[in-house]
Amino acid sequence: MNKLNRAIDRFCILHPNFGIPNLMLYIVIGNVGVYLLTRFSPAGVGVLNLLAFHLSGVMHGQVWRLVTFVFVPNVGGAFSLLISCYFYYWIGSVLERQWGTAKFTIYYVSGMLLSILGTTIVSLAYGNLLIPLYGTYYINLAMFFAFAVLYPETQVLLFFIIPIRMKILAIIDACLFAFDIFYSLTARNIAGAVLPIIALMNFAIFFWPEVCSFLKRERRQTKQASHFHNTVRAQQRQEQTTQQSQGFHRKCCVCGRTDASNPELEFRYCSKCTGYHCFCSEHLFSHVHFTDEQP
Repeated sequence: MNKLNRAIDRFCILHPNFGIPNLMLYIVIGNVGVYLLTRFSPAGVGVLNLLAFHLSGVMHGQVWRLVTFVFVPNVGGAFSLLISCYFYYWIGSVLERQWGTAKFTIYYVSGMLLSILGTTIVSLAYGNLLIPLYGTYYINLAMFFAFAVLYPETQVLLFFIIPIRMKILAIIDACLFAFDIFYSLTARNIAGAVLPIIALMNFAIFFWPEVCSFLKRERRQTKQASHFHNTVRAQQRQEQTTQQSQGFHRKCCVCGRTDASNPELEFRYCSKCTGYHCFCSEHLFSHVHFTDEQP
């Protein structure tokens, strides 16, 4: 998979002018246009059937179906369409700037071709050449994974109200994929399971190095956080043991007074200091913060 990813990168470097600039803009405009046709045209459902991909139509010369199925919206309401179009356009534009037009175009087109290939295989397996393919729902969902791997800490406003990090959205996205695959398999709907699996394969081909780096970074951060918390807990236990053996519970790190020698004082722990440090009320706000672990 790494070899295939490097081959794609090499092709993009050698052909920087390859691709369709602002590809997601055209797809979004197409989705909105088809939605308006279905809402205000007497032949609304007929428009969708005319644009959807199915093997029978292509075999009868209707080659436009190889492209037009991407313009079929996968949402029903106008508000949900606008939200999804805005979100997909934003994510697609960022990925295009990050990757370049050539690689993003290859990524999206390969997702389209793999979806067509999967639908064709299922159609031939079932002997039904009219199995339709509407839209690029799973290809667009897979872009969430791509964006989350590149910008996991980026915050977006869910429904323009709720701030949420992209890596949380990616987890929700993964649950949607898992549910759709599991539900389709249990319902013996092979076609319903093929499309999400293909979208994940397409994502893995293009993002395998980034996924490996992301997982390594997450494991390293988790390990560092665990080591820090273990160190702090060990310091706390050592401090409590020392204090109990010396006959006091709290001791000011500045003046050395304790709750045993000066019971009239209040003692607090500073949350801004590195480690586990206690101060009396006179020095709680006037001490120099500990920035390194003390021996």
